[in-house]
Amino acid sequence: MKNKLSRILGKESVAGYIFIAPFIIGLFAFTVIPFFTSLYLAFTDYNILTPPKWIGIQNFRRMFFEDKYFWTSFWVTFKFAFIQVPIKMLVSLGVALILSRNTKAIPFYRSAFYIPSLMGGSVAVALTWKQLFSYDGVINRFTALFGLAPVKWLSNPGTALYVLIGLGVWQFGSSMLIFLAALKNVPASYHEAAIVDGAGPVRRFFKIVFPMITPIFFFNLINQTIGAFQAFNSSYLITQGKPLNTTLYYGVHLYNRAFTYYEMGYGSAMAWFMLLVIAIFTALIFRSSSAWVYYESEGK
Repeated sequence: MKNKLSRILGKESVAGYIFIAPFIIGLFAFTVIPFFTSLYLAFTDYNILTPPKWIGIQNFRRMFFEDKYFWTSFWVTFKFAFIQVPIKMLVSLGVALILSRNTKAIPFYRSAFYIPSLMGGSVAVALTWKQLFSYDGVINRFTALFGLAPVKWLSNPGTALYVLIGLGVWQFGSSMLIFLAALKNVPASYHEAAIVDGAGPVRRFFKIVFPMITPIFFFNLINQTIGAFQAFNSSYLITQGKPLNTTLYYGVHLYNRAFTYYEMGYGSAMAWFMLLVIAIFTALIFRSSSAWVYYESEGK
């Protein structure tokens, strides 16, 4: 009996390993091996055509002290994230509050507001956005109805980045849906008790709703911050970093060095630096969470 049970368990173990094999193979082939390979390449001079040559920290020294576009792209990305993330969070939360009302048309509006997030990162939408804000595009034609002069939105250093920020904010659907789910989980009895005590909508939001959804706000903040620092599509497809490098995202500069000039070692070093920056910002957000994130299960 014991031997039979062992054989059955052995067959189940083999079947289990077979089923998880595709995941394990994919994990090592597309995550673990590339991860450590890029770390090695960050300390080499590698252009794909010749074997990697170990050069130590030369890539990082060049990055910090010799590459005139490195700090420019970094500060552009930082500015993009610093402006876009708060606005996107507020817009998504505001729309979620509106859509949390129970009316017949709400399902339609939820779908309509989520559509931009489904296609917002596509090439077609980026090119459409470029056409909208071109000199003879729809935006300038609309403002001309009010007697306003046309604006060179994408070729003006003072406005180009904000056009890309607008595209990023427009893709608020995913975070909005997450906020909406959190709002639906706030017990109605809390609202009823607050109304009995004479609390208005604003007070109920800041005293009941927001504290209850702070874990979700924290989750969205982490995701949006990481996504903002990894921004690439809008700059590469709409402005190519122009004008005067005011929209040169870090990811675009990294792509140019690695895949245009085939400086794979240097590109790997840039990627690892950005990984470090994202890790620092994520750690700071986690560090601050104890002061403003409320977990009901922990009573704080």
